[in-house]
Amino acid sequence: MTDTSRPAIEPNCSAELSELLQQIRACQQCRTELPLPPKPILQASSQARILIAGQAPGVKTHHKGIPFDDASGERLRVWLNVSREQFYDPARFAIVPMGFCFPGTIERNGKKQGDKPPRPECAATWHERLLALMPQIELVLVLGQYAIEYHLHSKMTVTQACEQWQHYWPNVIVLPHPSPRNNLWLKQHPEFERVLIPKIRSRIAALLNS
Repeated sequence: MTDTSRPAIEPNCSAELSELLQQIRACQQCRTELPLPPKPILQASSQARILIAGQAPGVKTHHKGIPFDDASGERLRVWLNVSREQFYDPARFAIVPMGFCFPGTIERNGKKQGDKPPRPECAATWHERLLALMPQIELVLVLGQYAIEYHLHSKMTVTQACEQWQHYWPNVIVLPHPSPRNNLWLKQHPEFERVLIPKIRSRIAALLNS
């Protein structure tokens, strides 16, 4: 039976990218390893010039089906100085996490200790093909250690990468995760919001308005 839930070609997508996105969203590769049914969540188009490379959806995102629709997303949009409408416009922003599905939570002594790492199958199976179909990307916003390893080919920490931002400017910018859990990190590194955020906003505005 043909799936009629999505158009043959998604808006702002080439036929090849549209087909690949449908394949990704139908992926069942990790179904036996995931705590919930597979539900790949991403946003991409043939026009977006900014890529947000995060870790993996959390459980709330899994149920909503919308990336960054939480306090982390609100802070991220403030950092970028963009509206929800702009952020969720695939023609402006691509959102391609290292893992497309919620990977589950880490529990120790009956207490949740955060989410598990992104499943490695996503990057190995899909990322190279997906990014090759978005050659218009001019800026990659990298969130988290696993995204750093993939996009910067480095084992450096988020703190190290943020401190060395000039090495990757203006094509790649590493950000700490905007989660409220990182409030302490932000307090300990005030130069991030004082120095780098204004530069990021200027770079984003230039790309969105050109």
